[in-house]
Amino acid sequence: EEKKSVDLIGKNYVFGDTKHEVTVYVKVFTNSPFLACADLARSHEELIDPKYSWIGPNGKSLKGQNYVNLTETGKLMVMGFKESMSGAYTCTLSHKIIETTTQEEREMLEAYRFMVYAYREADHAYRVFVRFTTRECELAANGLFFEELKKILNNIISDLMCRIVESSCKCHSIKLRDQGLLHELFVSFQVSPFAPGWKEVCHQVPHDCEDTTNMRVQEARDRIEEFFHKQAYALKRQFRIVPTIHYVDSSFSVIRIDSCQAGFGKNDITHKSCASCCVVCSPGTYSPNNQVTCQTCPKPQVKMYGATSC
Repeated sequence: EEKKSVDLIGKNYVFGDTKHEVTVYVKVFTNSPFLACADLARSHEELIDPKYSWIGPNGKSLKGQNYVNLTETGKLMVMGFKESMSGAYTCTLSHKIIETTTQEEREMLEAYRFMVYAYREADHAYRVFVRFTTRECELAANGLFFEELKKILNNIISDLMCRIVESSCKCHSIKLRDQGLLHELFVSFQVSPFAPGWKEVCHQVPHDCEDTTNMRVQEARDRIEEFFHKQAYALKRQFRIVPTIHYVDSSFSVIRIDSCQAGFGKNDITHKSCASCCVVCSPGTYSPNNQVTCQTCPKPQVKMYGATSC
């Protein structure tokens, strides 16, 4: 009874195609959609004595495996998807055709092939650019100011397990139309969601950290933007004497930077329909750390998905 009811849930199916393999992306630690051992047309037809046989990526039958849900109508769900479960899933459908006149039976065979890939959401970080006016570039206070600014920003976001990394501060002199020289500090830094202790916070949620990590870093980015807006407001309203080093109004800009976890990468050519996803590295490729793309191994010995080294 249980099997039948599952068949009716949510119509969460992916149909096969006898002419080409069908690509399916499954988020790590979730269940795959049901892969149907039929194409759309077949699924509406009457089938006599249908038999379904599913083979997993390792070439072994999936019947009776504890990580799959196989329905009696040949639909397959892979549960708690891991990198290592990626690969080709093939189903052979056999059914009989009975001639009406002679009652002769013929056996028909059809094969459906699915390429199933594990994916994760990309990890987000934000690169922020801001500018400050200063009196001169050789001012000792410039360096002190920059250190102080980083401390303040880190304090604003530390409870989110985020921190400021890869920061730089360069001073340039700027000649404006019809004015003398101005001196400005060009400040740039990255807001990263991986401050010490982030892993502990992450493991309070089941496995897949990206969603919580990305929410935290988005919040950190918003707080920092708010901080600079307040600087602009304070300059207009609160200071009688403008401080030597002060924020250049509306100089705040930010871009999002995506990275993938080790063993995953983006590839918008191979994985067009999941271009922004971090898809598991295919055999023969690897990704050692949080880069964005899987690299090709010099000698493709790696036979597994999600390799972090060759």
